[in-house]
Amino acid sequence: MATAVVMPKQGQSVESCIIVEWKKQPGDTIAEGDVLCEVETDKAVLEVPSPVSGTLLEHFFAAGDDVPVLTAIAAVGNVGEDVSDLRPANASTQAVSAPAPDQPSALATSAPVTSTTPASTASTSAVGISPRARNLAKRKQVEIARIQGSGPGGRIIERDIQAALTSQPKVSPVAKAMAATGEFAIPDQGSGPGGRIMARDLTSPTTAPTIQAAPPSMSAPLLQEGESESIPIRGVRKVIAERMLHSLQSTAQLTLHSSADARALLALRKRLKASDPALGLQGVTINDLVLFAVARVIPQHPLLNATLSEGTMTQYHDLHLGFAVDTPRGLLVPVIRQANRLSLRALAQESKRLIAAIQAGNIQPDEMAGGTFTVTNLGSLGIEQFTPILNVPQVAILGVGSVNLKAVEVDDEVEFVPHIGLSLTINHQVVDGAPGARFLQALGAGMKDMDLLLAL
Repeated sequence: MATAVVMPKQGQSVESCIIVEWKKQPGDTIAEGDVLCEVETDKAVLEVPSPVSGTLLEHFFAAGDDVPVLTAIAAVGNVGEDVSDLRPANASTQAVSAPAPDQPSALATSAPVTSTTPASTASTSAVGISPRARNLAKRKQVEIARIQGSGPGGRIIERDIQAALTSQPKVSPVAKAMAATGEFAIPDQGSGPGGRIMARDLTSPTTAPTIQAAPPSMSAPLLQEGESESIPIRGVRKVIAERMLHSLQSTAQLTLHSSADARALLALRKRLKASDPALGLQGVTINDLVLFAVARVIPQHPLLNATLSEGTMTQYHDLHLGFAVDTPRGLLVPVIRQANRLSLRALAQESKRLIAAIQAGNIQPDEMAGGTFTVTNLGSLGIEQFTPILNVPQVAILGVGSVNLKAVEVDDEVEFVPHIGLSLTINHQVVDGAPGARFLQALGAGMKDMDLLLAL
């Protein structure tokens, strides 16, 4: 009996995963534990292993599909087994099945399809075409009737379409746009370099070949091949895009800008860097010191350590501190649990552990959920101040800028003192400007007297 491969549930907050890539194809022999595919949540990229040994019989979904957790995504069993009872109702139209065992057929025996068979007799409905091949042919506008299939019984499969794409001559963007109007036909060979089909090569279906110019009303940009690239928004980037838009549309965001005397931060960072390695403090960064300062100050400002959901505001006794991490997959926000209870060394160690897990792609979804306040730092990139966007349902987020000299009057003299930029965005639906300003004021005072915060 065939066994369903189920999209795993990764943490309480993950409702669906996107299939990034299938590592095994239908018809492949699978051992228990073999990685069948990679899937992506809004948190991390994960591998899905096979629960049993056997033959991969069918993909129920294609790469790029967003599949709800606990949904069957594939079937493993013995060749020829029926998997219709395992196939979910929302299975992709691009699902791929294992090829049936080779069997002689009347069609294959009496009328094999060859490259010399006229298009009228090389019917793809007779020999068949896989769903993935049909989809690729449609997207790339490949004429299926001209293709000889290499699958069982002459079935056209994806590699046949790819081979046709490789062998066919290139078409210039102008020629492609003209052909898309339906008024011109594309020849098999062009007059451009390497047989490239140019606009002058196009012919009208009812007239002899003539040199044609692009229609003056053509709206498509006249770009040469390689000058642009279309990149679908999917995976983590798609989730980020949706959440940022939702954040701005569902909240009243107000940003307050300030700065804090950074001399104590810089001095402490210098001392820690030169400390005894046995203390485990040499790796503490400026960002770690900022996170520690926030963790010590925010308990006195509980209005900012809160979430707003469905008309209810929830304030938290402990600070579950999120901090933004820039990764090749996009901006991710791991959470330091009960940050207000951690020492500076413990907090720095936890932040580094979470960053390493994110970069390796094996962070657990629950380690990126449940934050009550977030810090995002662009100071290392030279940004002085900016407008961070709320990580809803949180009601506040702190943006940290670079350290710059600021003119300050001291005893009737002007001194240039290093200051660190601070930008606090609040949800003005539940947090007024004054409480936000008081938090920034207290945070700045704490950073100025960092030694006192360490004593708390």
